Amino acid sequence: MSELSATDQLKRTLTLEQIEVNLFLGRSRPGETGRIFGGQVVSQALLAAMKTVEGRVCHSLQSYFIRPGDPTQPVLYQVEHSRDGRSFTTRRVIAIQKGEQIFNMACSFQVPEEGYSHQDAMPDAPAPDTVQEERARLLELFADAPATIERWPETPIEMRAVEPVNIRDPKPVSSIHRVWFRLREDWGDDIALNQVVLAYASDYSLLGTGMRPHGVSWMTGIQGASLDHIVWFHRPTNFSRWHLYVQDSPSASGARGFNRGSIYRDDGVLVASTAQEGLIRKR
Repeated sequence: MSELSATDQLKRTLTLEQIEVNLFLGRSRPGETGRIFGGQVVSQALLAAMKTVEGRVCHSLQSYFIRPGDPTQPVLYQVEHSRDGRSFTTRRVIAIQKGEQIFNMACSFQVPEEGYSHQDAMPDAPAPDTVQEERARLLELFADAPATIERWPETPIEMRAVEPVNIRDPKPVSSIHRVWFRLREDWGDDIALNQVVLAYASDYSLLGTGMRPHGVSWMTGIQGASLDHIVWFHRPTNFSRWHLYVQDSPSASGARGFNRGSIYRDDGVLVASTAQEGLIRKR
């Protein structure tokens, strides 16, 4: 049997098993080691909440990473119905492993409606086809260390960093970090599914943004971990199209970096915004 592609693996990861009313099980990719990728827990928790809501679209989520997740064990997602109002619905999701919370999320859904609309213009950036794909860049960077590359299988999200840093020998640079990214396959225009995939992908590069001004990386003795993660969904999108992730870090203090991002579709439409505080501690 042929091995599943990265996108097929993601599709399997985003298939939750309902075991009781408001209770769902999520699993990691077979063979995964270390700790569960934060974007996976965010996306699975959002998906669990969505399964308890009808006729409304998620417009925001706010979450906290409490403990590292074990990818060899399933995650239990417990959904609490906080409120079902005329226009808005609120859910709280608790992720549990081995009897302890590893993550929690609050998310809000709204009945679609028309209203005032404006947005900032998308910043200039070179076209994605002129920017090197991230895995190809890493293959070059670690050509002398193939064992390191083996730790990074192909991801379901194609990424192309406009201002990449050398994580083996980083130098202080601006915190502004532009990355083109997209799902490697077209999964259609379903609003909820594309929100789940966008939420998954939004955690890939945000943490490192706060390290850029200091010329450090996880390979130079920094302990890094996402502490929280927030996403605001502004407009629907198909995440198989190219999106420009414009990130910056206006502040770092107390061994924490504050990072924020704006996600623009390739036609300039602002589809989502993100914010995250991450641990950046000297070992």
